[in-house]
Amino acid sequence: MALKAVHVSDVPNLDQVPDNASLSLYSTRFSKGVELNRVSYKAPKFMVIGHRGNGMNVLTSTDLRMKAVKENSIMSFNTAAKFPVDFIEFDVQVTKDGCPVIFHDNFILSEENGTIFEKRMTELCLSEFLCYGPQKEEGKLGKSLLRKTKDGKIVNWNVEKDDSLCTLQDAFQRVEPSLGFNIELKFDDHIVYQQDYLIHVLQAILQVVSEYARDRPIIFSSFQPDAAVIVRKLQGTYPVFFLTNGGTETFYDVRRNSLEEAIKVCIEGGLHGIVSEVKGVFRNPAAVSKIKEAKLSLLTYGKLNNVAEAVYMQHLMGIDGVIVDLVKEITDAVSDMINPSDDKEDCLAEGDGKVKSNPQFSQKELSFLLKLIPQLIQE
Repeated sequence: MALKAVHVSDVPNLDQVPDNASLSLYSTRFSKGVELNRVSYKAPKFMVIGHRGNGMNVLTSTDLRMKAVKENSIMSFNTAAKFPVDFIEFDVQVTKDGCPVIFHDNFILSEENGTIFEKRMTELCLSEFLCYGPQKEEGKLGKSLLRKTKDGKIVNWNVEKDDSLCTLQDAFQRVEPSLGFNIELKFDDHIVYQQDYLIHVLQAILQVVSEYARDRPIIFSSFQPDAAVIVRKLQGTYPVFFLTNGGTETFYDVRRNSLEEAIKVCIEGGLHGIVSEVKGVFRNPAAVSKIKEAKLSLLTYGKLNNVAEAVYMQHLMGIDGVIVDLVKEITDAVSDMINPSDDKEDCLAEGDGKVKSNPQFSQKELSFLLKLIPQLIQE
């Protein structure tokens, strides 16, 4: 891949997505619509978004819930749809022959005759990609599918309920139509992409969205700031969010290194909101008011979003929604939080990890909690 800095000022507004593709016509999962074609985007309620469907796979985890259903699969998406989630989040990359597919990792691994083969996702043709893992055709075996963990260990991708790999078109055609899609535009952190390549990839994705989205609510997001700005220029129908680690990691591209930089990216690029690692928000709670003053929405992701009390705290802080792995547990907690019991003696449960009701905090108490949280989560 050639290395070249991206300049987006000359990117044309192609409006690949038709104007009648609706985010304002929300399904029964939403109480009201959202005005389109404007920079400000307001979520209609506190949203719960299923991470890679019903939750990401952590294959080395002792928690069986983290390897119950194959992540980023049609099965996982429809499993999440059984619960009151508003959106599912998934990762989209484009194959060498121009097909948008759903897969998180930059590389795909397989083993054959004792040898491990590793191939870059975007260098595969669609037919090659679909050969990995379980096959749609009954009785047909695909290539073994392995995964490299963050510490470099290679493990078999074993889950309780497996499913075949899928394309973005598959998701539109086979997933519950009222369920919103948070489409993460996935790029490799270690590559500086040519502008032409980014446009090519994003147009391929937008073409599928244009043909199959219908009335499904959609949000685009990306850690790649140039891709986020370009997709905003290529279409004016769906909101675009900038993904950031919120200062919890350091990158060569300074735009990715703080919530303050994320705000700048959004304002300069006309984006609609930020999706931050929740620790970045808890360590810098003052940034929430800055984000709101900029008329941006704020969502979060991260392990802490699997803790009901942490989700409840974000609700109090004015955060618009959370991306979670434990879909059932957190949707149960949020339902209880927004529609609390009439029993005024109910409070946050101690020890069982469930939010029992909606306890009220004074401004002084909330201010104290916001000061305390950054100290509690420092590593």
